[in-house]
Amino acid sequence: MSNRRFEVFEYRHVIDNMRKGVSDRSIASKGLMGRAKCKEFRALAQEQGWLNPQLDLPSEALIASVIGHSQEPLPQQTPKAEPHREYIKRCVAMDVSARVIHQRLVQDKGYKGSYNSVQRFVAKLKASQPRTTSPMSYAPGEAAQIDFGKGPTLKDPETGQEIKTWFFVMVLCWSRHMYAELVTDQSVETWLGCHRRAFEWFGGVPKHCVIDNPKCAITKACYYEPEVQRSYGDCAQGYGFIISPCPVRDPQKKGRVESGVKYVKNNFAPLRDFRNLADANQSLRQWLVEEAGNRVHGTTQTRPLTAFEDVERGALMPLPDKVPTLPLWRKAKVQADCHIRFERSYYSVPHKWVGKHLWVRATEGLVEILHEHNLLCAHIRQRHPGSRVTKKDHLPAHAQAYFTRTPQWCLEQAELIGNSCVTVITTLLENPIVEQLRATQATLGLAKKYGKRRLEAACTRAVAFEDPRYGTVKSILEKGLDQLPDMEKAFDHLAQAYLGAGRYCRDPDKLMCH
Repeated sequence: MSNRRFEVFEYRHVIDNMRKGVSDRSIASKGLMGRAKCKEFRALAQEQGWLNPQLDLPSEALIASVIGHSQEPLPQQTPKAEPHREYIKRCVAMDVSARVIHQRLVQDKGYKGSYNSVQRFVAKLKASQPRTTSPMSYAPGEAAQIDFGKGPTLKDPETGQEIKTWFFVMVLCWSRHMYAELVTDQSVETWLGCHRRAFEWFGGVPKHCVIDNPKCAITKACYYEPEVQRSYGDCAQGYGFIISPCPVRDPQKKGRVESGVKYVKNNFAPLRDFRNLADANQSLRQWLVEEAGNRVHGTTQTRPLTAFEDVERGALMPLPDKVPTLPLWRKAKVQADCHIRFERSYYSVPHKWVGKHLWVRATEGLVEILHEHNLLCAHIRQRHPGSRVTKKDHLPAHAQAYFTRTPQWCLEQAELIGNSCVTVITTLLENPIVEQLRATQATLGLAKKYGKRRLEAACTRAVAFEDPRYGTVKSILEKGLDQLPDMEKAFDHLAQAYLGAGRYCRDPDKLMCH
């Protein structure tokens, strides 16, 4: 007989056709059995008396007992991995990949076969030991499953630049009614905002939110004790739901939303054009009510929107009377310039915290910086990347002095000292080549050590010698030249000495004599 394996019920069907007088050619044309095999089987059936229409059709058990001896199994080659069956079974039970199993067999067991042979062997082992699952059942209002899925690529109407999007999908586990939204990122702020809008869409809150392990919700994925993102924890506390992360690499625990994401991607996104993100989300909300909510669900055989309105809406927890604040929490290090960086903007912190890690708590309009539970400072939240908000009292003393002692301040201080000081300060500030603000501040600072009277005298001497520089004024004060007696007469004597001649000129006769 042919090598093709026929089921017993197929043999029984062929016998029934033969009893009705159907020829081998007709049986073959129906695709029931080839002519050669049909001829061979007709002889066997005639021999067994199965073609007598006066008798009942033989049972499948009888047919199997007769043809079983004539259907010898095809010879099969023993797999090269067969001697290592038990070792491979243990590896498969530990969820080790076929690639790693092949590497270990080659290195540890001296295996000479190919990777493909191990891969086929592993596939047969898994097929012989299928994984069993238990369906998850939920009561109305008990849980919602949440996930992200790849969305369509949009174009910016102004720049024409392509924008990647993702679907945020929340599915109520009992009614299968869903909320979906297109977003441009998977940040914590987007995650929290989508939750708020989904709860408002449903008009209530489920008791549990079943999620995967996205970074915007879970900071450390763990089978037993996952660490929840602090902002998401505040959201759960504010709305009163319980976060239920799935085990790592086990998406079957949230199969409802996995199917929901596929349904949205395959039925909403194709063959639609959107002007922008707002237009896409408006169309999506309309589609959720008109089409997705009114389809007959393949599993429940009910319309999700009808089941939700009739039963599950009333089973949800009510929305809180006061809309919870959903702050963003993040740890940030205080840089050497006394600022922390948050969302690409910079906010000042008292200088004593430089080098420390502090908590940043950000709401829609405010950024608060805390050490443990103590508020250190608060700033208006900036939205433009690169923005810098600085409070002058956060800076160290020398930095505050530099920023507060402006040119105008320097001129005002000079007027309190004297006219010569004003002349020196004005000359320094009007330097057309190099900024002299630090030199100006330092010149005025000499009054702290020497007093205003001596500083004015030193400035007078520097102006008289046409050298109004910070270094000159400082040198005069250090050497006490501003305190020489009859300094005015000395200047008059110098004037008489140079009267009618250049200050540094000498008699030509004296220069030429030997």
